[in-house]
Amino acid sequence: MTTVSSFAPAKVNLFLHVIGRRADGYHLIDSLVAFADVGDWVTAWPSKSLSLEVTGPEAACLDARGEENLVLRAARALAEQAGIVPTAALRLEKNLPIAAGLGGGSSDAAAALRALCSLWRLPLNATALAVLGSRIGADVPACLQACAAWVGGIGERIDPAPAFPDAGIVLANPRCPLPTAAVFAARSGPFDGIAARFSPMPGSAVELARALEKYCNGLTSAALALVPAIGDVLTALARLPDALLARMSGSGATCFALFVDRAAAERAHRALAASEPDWWSASGSLVAASEVSR
Repeated sequence: MTTVSSFAPAKVNLFLHVIGRRADGYHLIDSLVAFADVGDWVTAWPSKSLSLEVTGPEAACLDARGEENLVLRAARALAEQAGIVPTAALRLEKNLPIAAGLGGGSSDAAAALRALCSLWRLPLNATALAVLGSRIGADVPACLQACAAWVGGIGERIDPAPAFPDAGIVLANPRCPLPTAAVFAARSGPFDGIAARFSPMPGSAVELARALEKYCNGLTSAALALVPAIGDVLTALARLPDALLARMSGSGATCFALFVDRAAAERAHRALAASEPDWWSASGSLVAASEVSR
């Protein structure tokens, strides 16, 4: 039996500026996106019908059969585009919390597309797959690339960024789901300025953190108003030993801290997990490309 697995890495917005809003209400952003080697897994194998099983520590939070499940939507959309019947058994190992500002659902959909393209032996190119992904969710095209990128527009403009330096990361969430739409709706005040791009990319984690200090996450205030516990997470991350920078990712409620390397991040994560056992947290590294198979 052929079995294909694809990694769905956590997407982290190292900064996120909200620079305007279109006439149709969608907000325009300017962001530097990274991916961490922390995430979910999607596995696919042949079957007579389409099905999805969700396992892992965060499985109970996800509806495996709902029409809005992005993995199933991705499978059906890919099959429709290819003109075939969607026949595959899918398993989603859910390790990331949902509605957490980590692009988990979009990354899961992207992983499903990669796995099914391999399983079904489809010759779709990267451009066609990105167009298909954009119909599933604004973050799916970036998650298909799963590498450092500058993201603009409403998320559809994706320009590759130079590879990040070696850097460790700790992610933490206070176990408070926070829908993206609610955060954008709660945002008020002037728009952020357009962020300048790094040229060249900083050569070390320390230099990267120093460069990021000039920028911000323009959704933090709105997210804090909805989930005040985000403030506790940011404070705890900033106080971790050897933390270089602490910031909220995406629309929250997950926040991150950067470290010089994975070892420093893992030491800090052990301290955080001991002091805040009720939070979801993880440690790993920033990566330039995250397509992994097993």
